[in-house]
Amino acid sequence: MKPLTRDDLFTLETYAAKRSDFRARVIAHKKPRKVHLGEHLTLIFEDRLTIQYQIQEMLRVERIFEATGIEDELGAYNPLIPDGGNLKATMLIEYSDPEVRKRELAKLRNVEHDIALQVGDLPPVKAIADEDLERSNEEKTSAVHFMRFELDEAMRAAWKDGAPVFLSCTHDHYPVRVQLDAEQHAALGADLD
Repeated sequence: MKPLTRDDLFTLETYAAKRSDFRARVIAHKKPRKVHLGEHLTLIFEDRLTIQYQIQEMLRVERIFEATGIEDELGAYNPLIPDGGNLKATMLIEYSDPEVRKRELAKLRNVEHDIALQVGDLPPVKAIADEDLERSNEEKTSAVHFMRFELDEAMRAAWKDGAPVFLSCTHDHYPVRVQLDAEQHAALGADLD
């Protein structure tokens, strides 16, 4: 997928007029791109459309219309678009109760380094997490992480041939493994060469 440029974005005025329809389109598009690992970890796999939406929303909220500000947002978000050889995801750790969330984030320190993707019987590939900055410290992990899964040619070919795809967390406090359903398999497979 090509990175986004300023020409791909709506002006603030145009976006205001199109926002409701565009938002509905993105929400529907994201549905099969969302994978739940148990009850509390969710991976949202990003692509060009989901990142365009993120940028449009940031420009809207921050009222950014100058070229340098727009380029800054493009520079921040374009690295989250997969390049055909990888998948990129935002991982959310979700606990609704603030006290429970605080306790669980402490228990889940470094969980972002225990997420893996496996295609068929091929060896799993671990997520490369938080390349921009470390989001776990000695006390807790963050509730949001950014990750990249690099898939070699054999993995991409097996995926296209219909091999089952699994996502797992091997953290001692949160072991879980799930298989992508057919809709998820197709949606995420479209991101690969």
